[in-house]
Amino acid sequence: MSESMPERAEVVVCGAGIAGIAAAYWLSVRAGVRDVLLVDARAPLTLTSDKSTEAYRNWWPGPDDAMVRFMNRSIDLLDELADESDNVFQLNRRGYVYATARTEHVDALTRNAELAACQGAGTARVHARGTSAGYVAAAAEGFSEVDGADLIVDRDTLRRHFPYLSSDCVAVLHARRCGWFSGQQLGMYLLERARERGTRVLRARVEAVERHAGAVSGVRVRHDDREHHVTTPCFVNAAGPFVSEVGALLDVHLPVFSELHVKASIRDVHGVLPRNAPLVIWEDPQKLDWSDAERAALAEDAELRWLLEELPPSVHTRPEGGGASDNALVLWPYDAQPVDVVFPIRSDPVFPEVVLRGIARAVPGMRRYLDPLPRAFVDGGYYTKTRENRFLVGPLPVEGAFVLGALSGYGLMAACGAAELLAAHITGAALPTYAPAFAVARYDDPAYVERFAAWGSRGQL
Repeated sequence: MSESMPERAEVVVCGAGIAGIAAAYWLSVRAGVRDVLLVDARAPLTLTSDKSTEAYRNWWPGPDDAMVRFMNRSIDLLDELADESDNVFQLNRRGYVYATARTEHVDALTRNAELAACQGAGTARVHARGTSAGYVAAAAEGFSEVDGADLIVDRDTLRRHFPYLSSDCVAVLHARRCGWFSGQQLGMYLLERARERGTRVLRARVEAVERHAGAVSGVRVRHDDREHHVTTPCFVNAAGPFVSEVGALLDVHLPVFSELHVKASIRDVHGVLPRNAPLVIWEDPQKLDWSDAERAALAEDAELRWLLEELPPSVHTRPEGGGASDNALVLWPYDAQPVDVVFPIRSDPVFPEVVLRGIARAVPGMRRYLDPLPRAFVDGGYYTKTRENRFLVGPLPVEGAFVLGALSGYGLMAACGAAELLAAHITGAALPTYAPAFAVARYDDPAYVERFAAWGSRGQL
């Protein structure tokens, strides 16, 4: 065999997205595994990892504190990598701003802040009328530590710091240990470090996982229309939206489904959204603002009539790019539902107009782009997720087989923490106390299933 077709590997990782690359990095660089083979038919980071919003947060209120504790650890690792690389992936800590124009939503924001504080996300600070002096705006660059959340209900403070939001906005919740970074730069940094420690990358498709005496013994891959065998005692399924299909190669059913999520990038040539703005999320459901003529036309079109109905909350936006960039990202999962995974993706042709109309409710200046509509670049990928939107990491029912998947829309922010956890499972290192919350075996616990059946995936974009 040639050097590009190894005969054996200590660990074979299937999938060269951010999850697989992080797994290779943690195994080779942090855990000292010297013979890791990363296998993917595509170039690294080119399926969905390069189409992310690239945001991160430790804001995960839920029925327990496992997700907050895990994400705090993953963000700690992002901070560590940013320090050691001179912040090559441009990590910032501008935060997430959840905004509402409904006074009845303020209590829910308050409860979420208090719950998140109890679970480890940091102190909840309330800025009511006359108490605005304690609010500190986020720095545009860097990742200095500001934790917790600031609930601003003082209108003067709100207007001073967020003048671009709708004038009827009554409250914002600024979650602080949040922001975004360049996922591509992070992924390439991790991959380069992994290669320095012996990780190899093979452009091939995994077609079978072989077993002997009930344990992983090797993989069969197809490369340049030829089939090859690689001996290995350890196989990691990090196949992103194909995690279920790869699981089937082991006769293992993984309880996941996929939703298509897309985003639009437009040029904000009028500077509506400040370049130093945080990620802004509008918390209110809404009906889109149409003219009478548009409303009549939509009512007559059976395929578009849904645009007259109330649409869900969570339209969101953030500035994109540095320097002289005037791009803005706009997103809205208004039609999220289980779908088959198909590439290339097929997005709704009305998405750019719908999402612009939606974000104009939160940021009225965006109405300037409704007539004429700007040219929008639309891309995206699949949120492959479990029903409670918690990822899967750890051993599978086949000895030597592991999974790192169902990272939903939070793969970039979770990849480091999840890869560290995977490496601990593989090498036998001590596991953190939150590890059982993400193991496949959690579904064997009736109490867990009952608790999360009631919770669902609320509060998670």
